[in-house]
Amino acid sequence: MTDKDFCLSSYIAFRYIWKDGMDFCEGFQHQNYLPVADDERIAVHTSADIDAEIQKQFDELYAKYDNIGILLSGGMDSASLAAYLRPGSHAYTFNSPSGEFDADVERAKKYCKKYQLQHHLIDITMEDYETYAPIVMHFKFAPVHSIEPQIYKAAILAKQDGVQLMIVGESADLIFGGMDKLISPQWTFDGFVKRYTFLDPALVLTHPVAQDELFERYRTGENSIDFMRFMDEVFAIESSGSYLNAFGAAWLPYYDPYARLVMADPLDMDRVRNGEPKYLVRGLYAMKYPELEIPFKIPMPRPVDQLFKDWEGPKRPEFRRDIPMDQLTGNQKWQLWCAEQFLDQAAL
Repeated sequence: MTDKDFCLSSYIAFRYIWKDGMDFCEGFQHQNYLPVADDERIAVHTSADIDAEIQKQFDELYAKYDNIGILLSGGMDSASLAAYLRPGSHAYTFNSPSGEFDADVERAKKYCKKYQLQHHLIDITMEDYETYAPIVMHFKFAPVHSIEPQIYKAAILAKQDGVQLMIVGESADLIFGGMDKLISPQWTFDGFVKRYTFLDPALVLTHPVAQDELFERYRTGENSIDFMRFMDEVFAIESSGSYLNAFGAAWLPYYDPYARLVMADPLDMDRVRNGEPKYLVRGLYAMKYPELEIPFKIPMPRPVDQLFKDWEGPKRPEFRRDIPMDQLTGNQKWQLWCAEQFLDQAAL
């Protein structure tokens, strides 16, 4: 079924089209990511369990691939995975000419020095967005997340270096309790809807379509919601789908060792709420980098705040003329820019 207004509203609200079978136009057919099935995951109790199971996965991967690379940030998820790579492997860290990612880059350099990895810094510019966004949008048949063009660029560079498989640590947040700002509060239904909606379609679109149906699937009472299940299902599709699409467009396989794991014991919310999110992964990082302080959560850097700081907003008729651009974040501006680019290129 085609419904441009629904698809546009879904992308604005959730950064992907959540309803299967709904597309922008005839001939466009998006596909959403399917998480690893529960019965295929390996239960882990401790950080040592994670270490052992990830080592097994890498042993199996190196039986198939000679050249494995990694997307490496300054955070603990990818840093821990870097410890399993063979010396001389390629590591790719996103950089910004403005210097806003310097702290992240410096931490990544330490990881590479310790494990003797070849470190590549990848600058992300507006020209990169203009060049690579059309490619990843065409592959998805939809506008994309702001990380997708830069992942695509990294994948292309990695292929030039002979990398056969790229490692990512994207799933650790979801599986091990890293989304502490989203899972720590005792949300009401309305409060969670407001918090999780990335950008309100009614604020920016001339023909917004309400997206209540998705949230209603998780309502548990008059004003309560099973937000943990929402995160496990909805966030997993949106987040991992961005990696699937970007690497798919570059025709480079990728692998997330954390995605094959599951916590054997209930998440200790007291630890999460008291400043120890992802405590099992924190323990793994401490095993691999006992000499370093454990970093707080560091999202994959994206220079959208700087690059879209002075952007005046979309001009197409699908978008309102009174959008309060000065109140939007860089990521929200990206969504509007990307949506307009997609509509232009798709001639919709």
